[in-house]
Amino acid sequence: MLFNSFEFLVFFPLVFVLYWTLVRGSGKAQNTLLLTASVVFYAAADVRSLGLLAARAAIDYLLALRIANTQNERPRRLLFLIGISFNVGLLCFFKYFGFFHTGVVALLENFALHADGPALVILLPVGT
Repeated sequence: MLFNSFEFLVFFPLVFVLYWTLVRGSGKAQNTLLLTASVVFYAAADVRSLGLLAARAAIDYLLALRIANTQNERPRRLLFLIGISFNVGLLCFFKYFGFFHTGVVALLENFALHADGPALVILLPVGT
């Protein structure tokens, strides 16, 4: 679902009205509605990316719990850096895999080495 599509033109006002009328006053219900709407919006782009979204959310959540339960500053920073590295690593992989793969294939062909096309076609998830 694109932001300039008819589906979004219906989806956004529906979520907006539900947020401000049906679940007004209940922060937990509002958060649940927004989480559900976000997952539906994300799935509308590509359902196959939901596994990646769930894995990222679970890992980030577990790291955040660990950080909250750790009193010593040094392990907290290490856990924080692990979380940042994980998310930036995924971002770099999905954004730049195709670019580097194409470059390596072109470089090999300059040395008269035949390289096949991409063995792994990666679809860039929404929001990455």
